[in-house]
Amino acid sequence: MNNEPSIPEQPEQFDAPLDDVLRPHSYDGIREYDKRLPNWWLFTLYGTIIFSFGYWSLFHHWHVALEPGDAVTQEIKQNALLAAKNSGTVTDEQMWAMSKDLTVVDAGRTTFTTTCVPCHGDHLQGKIGPTLIKDKWLHGGRPMEIIHTITNGVPPKGMPTWGPILGRNRIIEVASFILSLNHRPAAAPAPSAAPAASPPSTAAN
Repeated sequence: MNNEPSIPEQPEQFDAPLDDVLRPHSYDGIREYDKRLPNWWLFTLYGTIIFSFGYWSLFHHWHVALEPGDAVTQEIKQNALLAAKNSGTVTDEQMWAMSKDLTVVDAGRTTFTTTCVPCHGDHLQGKIGPTLIKDKWLHGGRPMEIIHTITNGVPPKGMPTWGPILGRNRIIEVASFILSLNHRPAAAPAPSAAPAASPPSTAAN
C-alpha cells in the first residue's frame, strides 16, 4: 500500500506572452490576464458619460428643448387637433387649443385678411361690422357660436353666409385666428351646495 502523500494537482499552465501577466486568482481552473481594457470599450464608456451629462444639461437643467416624452405628447395632441380640424368636428376645448397653434392661426389670418378685413378691420377693431375683440358678443362668443355665425352669416345685418364659400376647414381657421386675439373667459365657478333643510320641529305636548 502506497502511503506517500498525494501532491495536489496543479492547474494547467498556458504559455503567455511576456508582456501579459496572469492574475494570481483562479476560479474553477480559469485564470485571467491582467490586461488593459481595449480602447473601443473605453471610448464607448467615456462617450456615454459625456453624452449623459450633455443630455441632462440640455433637457433638465437649461431646458433648451422638450424632453422626448413631452415632445411625443405634444405631437400627439397636435395630430389630434389636426384630425379634428380636417374632420370638421371640433369642440370648444379643441378650438381654444387650435387658437395657440401658429400654423392654424396664420392660415386663419390669411383668410381673414382677404375676406373679413373690409367689415371688421385688420385688427378686429370693427368697421361696418362690429369689433371682434370683446367680452360680450352679439351672436355668441363661444368658439362653436363663432363658427356658426361665420358659417350661416347674419343676412339681416349684411353679413353673408360664408359656409359654402370658405368651407368648414377655412372657417375653423378663421375662428381660431379670432380666438387667438381674445382672452379665454374664466370657467364659471361650480354652484355651491344648498344648505340642508333643518328637520321640522315637533311641538311639545
